[in-house]
Amino acid sequence: MAAEGKAQAQQVRAAPPEVTPDGAVDVATRMPDGLPVASSDAPLGGQAVLEGVMMRGVSIWAVAVREPSGEIAVTTEPLTSWAQRHRLLRLPVVRGVVALVESLAIGVRALALSANAQLAEDGEEREEIGGLAWALTVACSFALAVGLFFVLPVGVTSLIKEQLGSAVLFWLVEGVLRTAILIGYIAAISRLPDLRRVFEYHGAEHKTISCYEAGDELAPERAGRYSRFHPRCGTSFLLVVAVLAIFVLAPVGLPEWYWLVLSRVLGIPLIAGLSYEVIKWAGRNRRRAWVRALMWPGLMLQGLTTREPDRDQLEVAIAALEAVLAAEHPDEDPAAERVEIVA
Repeated sequence: MAAEGKAQAQQVRAAPPEVTPDGAVDVATRMPDGLPVASSDAPLGGQAVLEGVMMRGVSIWAVAVREPSGEIAVTTEPLTSWAQRHRLLRLPVVRGVVALVESLAIGVRALALSANAQLAEDGEEREEIGGLAWALTVACSFALAVGLFFVLPVGVTSLIKEQLGSAVLFWLVEGVLRTAILIGYIAAISRLPDLRRVFEYHGAEHKTISCYEAGDELAPERAGRYSRFHPRCGTSFLLVVAVLAIFVLAPVGLPEWYWLVLSRVLGIPLIAGLSYEVIKWAGRNRRRAWVRALMWPGLMLQGLTTREPDRDQLEVAIAALEAVLAAEHPDEDPAAERVEIVA
């Protein structure tokens, strides 16, 4: 019954624009890698994890992991989006912050499941990583991100504040430095061999979501025809954050250094919320040429955080999405309009 319902849900979805027998799609929907994406969004999101993919729908999320034995293990958990609990949490900008915090919580849980799935080798049971260890990891990662991308740029720029002589130059130099640090950081980690497979699963997640959004059959051969880039990717979101921060923080001016640092930390929710609105708007308007031009830098950055997946990795991503679709039909759920999902 669940499989039948999923098939019916796929049949009512719009077909990909101008699909030909060989799977080609109108060039207006192509990404920088030359492959297509769907022209519209579905209320779905995802995340690459260790040897697997997490997929999130409206009322459920699932993580599929390739175990050391070669089998695919799928775990599903129900969820009720915080945005459904109060209309204030669905206001523009606010909804973006809520969605990001919610996605972080789900992502950490999914990452823990995938990590623990890799601990059992040769049939031996090993002690799982506990919740306290993950909490400390997240706290340290958040502190590192704030320090690296917000405190460090303003601190370095403050050293030459007198030479710059104007608030405009100050926030411009700080913004350029912040963006350069972000791009340099992503470029550096993309060269780590241990992260390459995670980036391949990231590509599998994007391809699978685009395949579903286009109304195509969820099969590795079909999903592989779609782009590993996606307009709603978190990598593009990070670049938008770096650029928008230049304009959001400009009115602060040039107070003492400690006020500058405090303003950068306290301004993170506002910047993140505004950036989310930009990414959401760009995803809805991806067919416009000038919108794609604005999206181009973020898509180029995705070239570092995604890699072409193999068939086995696409199978894992599809297994995660099918677990979600077996429990719900995201496009037919009335709650979908009240849920903000980060891709």
